Amino acid sequence: MSKYLKWTDRTFQFTFPVEVYPEMIERLRGTPARLEDRLKSIAPEILTRRDGERWSIQENAGHLLDLESLVSGRLDEYLAGASVLHAADMSNRKTYEAEHNQLAMESILADFRHQRMELVNRLDNLPFERFAAVAHHPRLNTPMRLVDMLFFQAEHDDFHMARISELIRLFHS
Repeated sequence: MSKYLKWTDRTFQFTFPVEVYPEMIERLRGTPARLEDRLKSIAPEILTRRDGERWSIQENAGHLLDLESLVSGRLDEYLAGASVLHAADMSNRKTYEAEHNQLAMESILADFRHQRMELVNRLDNLPFERFAAVAHHPRLNTPMRLVDMLFFQAEHDDFHMARISELIRLFHS
């Protein structure tokens, strides 16, 4: 049984300076390559194997893809000057309905890379001042700068990367 802290139980302190935004963009830029590297030699029957009722490796990867529209939409909200970000669907309905285990992993990875690079390209072209824009995050119930949202998303990426690694260890033992 995993000893990891559940994502929804995590708390965040956004106390770093806005000037770290380039590092946050790089973390987001690197996730597709890390994911591809981690999964390239895993057999399809391991990729789609569930741990009880919990998501498979492939479903975890698909979930990262599913959330790209949320992140892109939140970027739009920051750029439009919204005071409150729209809430994520905490039931993860999109991931459950996507049936990622029925898809080719190569397709999930390619779609994730494409959508993430679109996001990163948008971020690369923003002036520094935009990363200091603030909006209220509904679940965390806290003000969040755009740079904080990037950190939050990078942490979410790492959370699922760690879960994928945990499943690889579990099913290869």
